[in-house]
Amino acid sequence: MTLMLVAVVGKLMWVQVVRAPELSAQSASQRTVTTKLPATRGDIVDTNGKPLAYTVDARALTFQPARVRDELTEAHTKDPEAPTVEEYIDDAVAMISAELGDQVDARELRKEMSSGKQFVYLARQVDPRKASKITSEFGKIGSDPDNIREYPGGALAANIIGATRWDGSGLVGLESSMQSMLAGTAGSKTYDRGSGGDVIPGSVRDVHPAQNGSTVELTIDSDLQYFVQDAVQKAKDASGAQNVSALVLDADTAQVLAMSNDNTFDPSIGVGDPANDHAELGNISVTTPFEPGSVNKIITASAAIEYGLTTPEEVLQVPGSITMDGVTVADAWPHGVAPYTTTGIFGKSSNVGTLMLAQRVGQDRFAEMVKKFGLGQRTGVGLPGESAGSVPPEDQWSAGTFANLPIGQGLSMTLLQMADMYQTIANDGLRVPPRIVEKVVGPDGQVTTPEAPDPVRVVSPETASTVRDMFRAVVQDDGGNQRGTGVPAAVEGYQVSGKTGTAQQIDPDCGCYSNSEYWITFAGMAPTQDPRFVVAVMMDRPRRSADGSGGMSAAPLFHDIASWLLQREQVPLSPPAPKLILQAG
Repeated sequence: MTLMLVAVVGKLMWVQVVRAPELSAQSASQRTVTTKLPATRGDIVDTNGKPLAYTVDARALTFQPARVRDELTEAHTKDPEAPTVEEYIDDAVAMISAELGDQVDARELRKEMSSGKQFVYLARQVDPRKASKITSEFGKIGSDPDNIREYPGGALAANIIGATRWDGSGLVGLESSMQSMLAGTAGSKTYDRGSGGDVIPGSVRDVHPAQNGSTVELTIDSDLQYFVQDAVQKAKDASGAQNVSALVLDADTAQVLAMSNDNTFDPSIGVGDPANDHAELGNISVTTPFEPGSVNKIITASAAIEYGLTTPEEVLQVPGSITMDGVTVADAWPHGVAPYTTTGIFGKSSNVGTLMLAQRVGQDRFAEMVKKFGLGQRTGVGLPGESAGSVPPEDQWSAGTFANLPIGQGLSMTLLQMADMYQTIANDGLRVPPRIVEKVVGPDGQVTTPEAPDPVRVVSPETASTVRDMFRAVVQDDGGNQRGTGVPAAVEGYQVSGKTGTAQQIDPDCGCYSNSEYWITFAGMAPTQDPRFVVAVMMDRPRRSADGSGGMSAAPLFHDIASWLLQREQVPLSPPAPKLILQAG
């Protein structure tokens, strides 16, 4: 008895004195839990504060299969009336499936709950009311904070906004490129947990609150965006084009008011949903450059006027073709020598006349003007994946390069760059790099406005005004020789200016320009005298015009967008303007 008593006392001394610090630390580590406090992702809103993407509270259902199995087995051994592991799991799966429906797969649920894992997620982004109902019935199922990213407009501006992954992080679009601002910073707290998994009262410590994400306010007008997206999709369906894109800039600030591509996706149902399998996840208005065709002639027109090399009324004797640097270029329609005014050269979209004026400008001054208009440079609009397009360096121009660039072949640009060129002329010759993020509002209310680069003076206000008036000729309707190439773009009651464009695509079989595949473009401003809006349109390999009529013209889509804008904003009707002379005699 004495020996046994000595042994017991010795063991107590060993446990309570010698090993006390070690065992205490082990005990603390077993009951101490540090939990992540998730930050709420910031909203994305339009220029009027309407939500385009926001986060709502949700719950994640969790389960500890190994621990719960041991507890249920022990309970059933003591009380045969207590449910077995299988019975508990069957009942839980039945209720979760009934409450969440297609959100979960019953077979997968049962597999996870029956596994030997220490921890599993049973469901994510669960409505808090449903989660509470499930956990109150099955106390061994946990409920952790989770979030649901909502896109109330569905596909509205999806190519701009983008989408998030299942874990809430940005996947594409602004959701990805502005991840650090939107996501915020997660916090944490430490507490002690009892054997039943409950928090021990008074044990919460080391609390570091989460910093929620910032709200990103865009320049996009969601009502206009909806109209433009609808118009773009209709134009694609009517024209048979591979792709159609359109965008709208504010003529003064170059803020992007709308930017749309056809066949966009719906982030509200998830990027991986089969309904999005064939949808366009990117934003080709900024990522995919193309040859602009005659829309690019505004550079030649601006240079010729700016350097005093011609006047709108000058009559040039324009032949049916011209040879420059060994390359012969013809107009799109056969004609002999014709007396076109400078205005008429652009109103009729004469390649030959344009190159005659480009020769006066000269290669060096033309190259400098291309640079001033921002071609070959990213705009820095604030969207991911932006392309700079392609302009060959002047020292690498080969024979014939100068015969192509002034008429919009041999260089490429994005639709945004095209719109920015016309914003320059609409804004009295001052090019303002376009922007799509208006401001960022932090969780503390602090407002940050993205830094904008300095505007670039491209041409004088007088030159810009002259070019705007000249390009009214493009939409001028006249049954005779004074009819422009873009009449369907005209808006009743308003003077508008713009330019049509047709550019041959490269045939991959021969590496040469195709005679059947084209980019069809239109860019313009409305109204002419005091421009409010710039609208640019691109159609990739259409078979018909944007309204389904014969020919291949993007002008009808410009008309639809410009007329809707002018009427919605109640822009006063334009005063009468004189007819322009396109062809003398």
